[in-house]
Amino acid sequence: MYSKDFKSKPGYTENHGEGTENHRVIQWRGFIFPALLLFISFSTFAQNYPKREMRAVWIATVANIDWPSDDSLPVDVQKKEMIELLDLTKAYHMNTVIFQIRPCADAFYNSPYEPWSQWLTGQQGKAPDPYYDPLEFAIKECRKRGIDIHVWLNPYRAVPDTAKNTTVGNHITNVHPEWFLTYGNTLYFNPGLQETRDFVTRVVTDIVRRYEIDAIHMDDYFYPYRIAKKEFPDDKTYAAFPRGFSSEQREDWRRDNVNLIIKQIHDSIRNIKPWVEFGISPFGVWRNIEKDPTGSLTQAGQTNYDDLYADILKWQKEGWIDYVVPQIYWQIGKKVADYAVLADWWSRNSYGCPVYVGQAPYRIDRKAKEKEWHKSKEIIRQIELNRQYPNINGSMFFSAKFMRSNPLKIHEKLLKKVYKYPALPSVNYKITSVTPGVPADTYLDVSDGTITLSWKAGVNNKSFVVYKFRKGKPASAEKAENIFITTADTSVSFPVSSKTETGKYFYMISSLSYSNTESAPVHFNQ
Repeated sequence: MYSKDFKSKPGYTENHGEGTENHRVIQWRGFIFPALLLFISFSTFAQNYPKREMRAVWIATVANIDWPSDDSLPVDVQKKEMIELLDLTKAYHMNTVIFQIRPCADAFYNSPYEPWSQWLTGQQGKAPDPYYDPLEFAIKECRKRGIDIHVWLNPYRAVPDTAKNTTVGNHITNVHPEWFLTYGNTLYFNPGLQETRDFVTRVVTDIVRRYEIDAIHMDDYFYPYRIAKKEFPDDKTYAAFPRGFSSEQREDWRRDNVNLIIKQIHDSIRNIKPWVEFGISPFGVWRNIEKDPTGSLTQAGQTNYDDLYADILKWQKEGWIDYVVPQIYWQIGKKVADYAVLADWWSRNSYGCPVYVGQAPYRIDRKAKEKEWHKSKEIIRQIELNRQYPNINGSMFFSAKFMRSNPLKIHEKLLKKVYKYPALPSVNYKITSVTPGVPADTYLDVSDGTITLSWKAGVNNKSFVVYKFRKGKPASAEKAENIFITTADTSVSFPVSSKTETGKYFYMISSLSYSNTESAPVHFNQ
C-alpha cells in the first residue's frame, strides 16, 4: 500500500508530475543558448476558434492523484467524483479524457489478467462493493456528454515501491517473478523478454476487444529514468537474447526491445479494431542537439532516446503510433528547455503523425519558482503558439484536478481567450475511417416551456452533434460557434429562452462515427 506521506511528496504526480524536477532524477545543467532569433507577437494573433481540435485532460489514478480522491471512498462517492470531473471537462470546453486504468500491472476495470487496483478499493485484488466496472461506467458517462475516452496504461511498471507496496498472490509479479527486474525500489517488467511483450499485448487487446474506447494511450515510462551511478540490471537478459546486437550496441538493443513492443501493440490493435488509436505521450525532449544534429536546441539531463530508450521518431516514421503528445511542461523562454523551441521542433518532426502538446496547468502558482507561472496566461500563450504550427492539432492537460482548483482563474481565461466555443475531437487520418449514417426521424417538440429534440441513430453512430443557427443569417456547420450540444443520447431537452426559442433559431444534427468522421447534418422537423 502507498503511505499517505508518499502521496504528499512535493512534486509527485503521475509521470507528468513524476516528471517534475522535484521527483525525477533529472539534472538540468547550467546552459545559456546562443542568441535565438525567435520573435512572436502574441498580441497580433487573430482570434481562432477551430471546430476540430484535441482538448484533453489526463485523469491520473495512481496514488489517488485525480480519481478517486481517496482509496477508501464508497462506490456512490467514486461515481459522483467521476461525474464531477466529466462535467468539468465539458465546462472547460474540452472533448477528451485520458483515463489511467493500469498504473502498476493492476486494473481499474474487470481484468482477467490483473487484480483490482489498491487505489480503487484500498486493497489490491478487492473488487468494488457494490460491484461496478469503473471503466464501463466512465465510458457510459463520457458518451452521454459527447466526450472521447482514451485509456492510459503503463507498460512496464509493476510494483512502484517494493519496500511499501504489497501484492496479492495472483499479481503477475508473483505468478512469473522471472519476468521482472528491480531498479531502485521499483519492480519492472523486463523489457528484453518476449514474455513481457506478449503479456502486455494481451492486456491491451483484451481491453480493445471488450470496451468501446477511442484510444490506447501510454506515457513516457518505458525504461525507467536513470538513477545516478546505477545501471539497469539486464546483463543476463542481454546475454541470453542479444538478437544480433554486439556489446557495443547494448543501448540499441534496449531501444529495439521497446520498438518491438510498440509495433506488436500497434499491429494487434489494427487487427481487432482498426479505428482505435494508439498514442504515446513522451518526455518533452527526444534528444539534445549536442548528441544529435537532428535533436532540439535543449539541454535536458535525460531524454527519450538516450535514457528511456524510446525512439519516438522511429515510431512516427514507421507508422506504429497514431499520435504523439510531447510533455512540454516548461515555460516559453526557459533557457534549457524553451517551450517555443520544443513546440517548433516537434511540429517539424511529426513525420505525418498528429502532434498534441502536453500542457502543465499544475505549475500555475503565484509562488512558483519561475515567474512565468505566476500568471495563468502562460498556458494561453502556449495554446496560441501551438495554433501557429500546422502539425500541432491541440493540447492535453495534466492533470484533471486543476479543473477543480482553477488556479488563477485559468478556466475563465481559457474560455475568454482560446476555448470560447466547444470543439470536436480531431479526425485522425492514420486510423481506418468509419463512415457514419445520418440520424433519422428527427423531431422537434416545444411544450410546457421546454424544447425537446429527438432522433434515431444511423449506422456506425458513436455520438451526435446538435447545431443551433440564427434564422436569417448564414448557417455553417463548419463554425465552432454553432455547436450547441454533443451527446450519444438520442434526445435532448432544454428550456425555451431568448437564446433557444424556435422563432429565432433552427436546429440541425449530424453524427460522428468511431473514427470521429462526421455525417452530413439534417434538419429537425417540427
